[in-house]
Amino acid sequence: MHNEIYQAIVAGDYRRACELASAMAERKDAVALYYLGFLYFNGFGVERDTARANGLYLEAATREVPMAQFEAAMMLENGDGCAQNYSEAAFWYEEAAKRGNIDAFNNLAILYKEGRGVEQDYSKAFILFKKAALAGNPQAQFNLGAMYDQGLGCEASQEKAIEFCRMAAHNGHQKAKELMFRLQLDGVTAF
Repeated sequence: MHNEIYQAIVAGDYRRACELASAMAERKDAVALYYLGFLYFNGFGVERDTARANGLYLEAATREVPMAQFEAAMMLENGDGCAQNYSEAAFWYEEAAKRGNIDAFNNLAILYKEGRGVEQDYSKAFILFKKAALAGNPQAQFNLGAMYDQGLGCEASQEKAIEFCRMAAHNGHQKAKELMFRLQLDGVTAF
């Protein structure tokens, strides 16, 4: 049934996706709760309701659905449909990261780098960025390059900074592409 919900979303048949997800969500199916949260957050097949989406994501998150944990964390970080709460966001990013969500590693690292909701810890941010970067997350690759450039949580290394910025650029990260282009114009061997 989850596959049917997903297929309906991909096909743009949001009303059908909403019907299927709602029926399963009534039985507290965790993945259906996530899909229903997605539909409410985006206003697909239903009127957009970020507070309802947040509640559905949190309910699915407590049932260990990694994408719901990630989405709940983002909503808490941004204050979408709920009060902004960085420490709760950090908690849910960590839960999602424990279950393999690579984007959660990057977002949790940002919180540690900036000291939002957690005690600022450059070393922990560096480790988290590196995990996500090596898994192919372009934003984390760019962020790790910046950590190397500034020597935050690691020994400064322009060579490593360029290496990770190059990876990010090759993976489509726009800021990294612009930076690599500027470095080339300045005569720095970037590629």
